[in-house]
Amino acid sequence: MNALAGEGYEVEFRPDEDCVRMSGALRLGGLAEYAPISAMLEEALQGRERLVLDLTGLEFLNSSGIATLSRFVISARNHAQCGLVIRGSNEIAWQGKSLNNLKRLMPSLELRFD
Repeated sequence: MNALAGEGYEVEFRPDEDCVRMSGALRLGGLAEYAPISAMLEEALQGRERLVLDLTGLEFLNSSGIATLSRFVISARNHAQCGLVIRGSNEIAWQGKSLNNLKRLMPSLELRFD
């Protein structure tokens, strides 16, 4: 397992589960500060048939974080051999609209709301 953590957040890549989990509140300052998370997401895509991005514990994501997710979804779209599943929570207000918008970038994206 690979993990990144900072003030109020954690991002874990669990290769044995084909899953990246994000939790807490991500309020990093701009795309440059999201670069380590972007690199972890890109690494997670490599050589997989399916990847789950579990956001059910991510209570807050700022606009730079949403831009980072959008770029990742575009990258995943270009890895046609890897199906992408994003798990969100109906209990977290920002996720409904923001995650549904990602379907526009990757129509084959599978969204699951718990």
